[in-house]
Amino acid sequence: MFALLPFLSKKKPKEDLEIIRFVSLKFGYSIKNIFYFKKALRHKSFANNTGELSNERLEFLGDAILDSIIAEFLFIKFPEEDEGYLTKIKSKIVSRRTLGKIAGEMNLSSVMLFNKTRSINLETIGGNAFEALVGAIYLDGGYEKTKKSINNHVFRKYVNFNQVLEEEIDFKSKLFIWSQKNKLALRFEVVNEKNEGASWSYTVVVLINEKEYGQGIGSSKKRAEQAAAKETIELIG
Repeated sequence: MFALLPFLSKKKPKEDLEIIRFVSLKFGYSIKNIFYFKKALRHKSFANNTGELSNERLEFLGDAILDSIIAEFLFIKFPEEDEGYLTKIKSKIVSRRTLGKIAGEMNLSSVMLFNKTRSINLETIGGNAFEALVGAIYLDGGYEKTKKSINNHVFRKYVNFNQVLEEEIDFKSKLFIWSQKNKLALRFEVVNEKNEGASWSYTVVVLINEKEYGQGIGSSKKRAEQAAAKETIELIG
């Protein structure tokens, strides 16, 4: 019986320990079956050399799971917003650029297996591996634990929602959608143009059914219109 103890207490390979620590630290998740996670971190450039399967199938699964989690998160976070707004923000969060940025901040490449002799875009394969890890967590622990990991760890640590909103919200488009939905006439009118030497200053007002609402000033007509639309949205609630 005692002869079995060394076998039972056999240490995990260094590679496995690094993955376990990484997933615990970055995702707040305790791995049960390392198999899924090793596959999730295996890029096809490495798999092609070893004959093993790459992370592409897990990436496909993770993409669908992540999409569902984010949709539910935004639905709860923005109870007053319509489908168009929620879709726009969701597409921003699940974009290749955002997922690649998250992977970069996590330093995901430090535990990935890929062919380092080839010219590879780390941001792209990092974002793909991130999705594959989401798929791995789902297979290992189920949907609720995956959702908890994404909401409580990934979003809090690596997604700046204020920045996403500032970059993505188009106040003018949002105002047009609202006016069309309510069958109201909407137009933007430049009421002042001023040459300030090296630049111009534009003042724009929003007219809804020919009644003035918000006003905006900007260094271009586009910026002035956005500012006017933003003020109008605040005025009409």
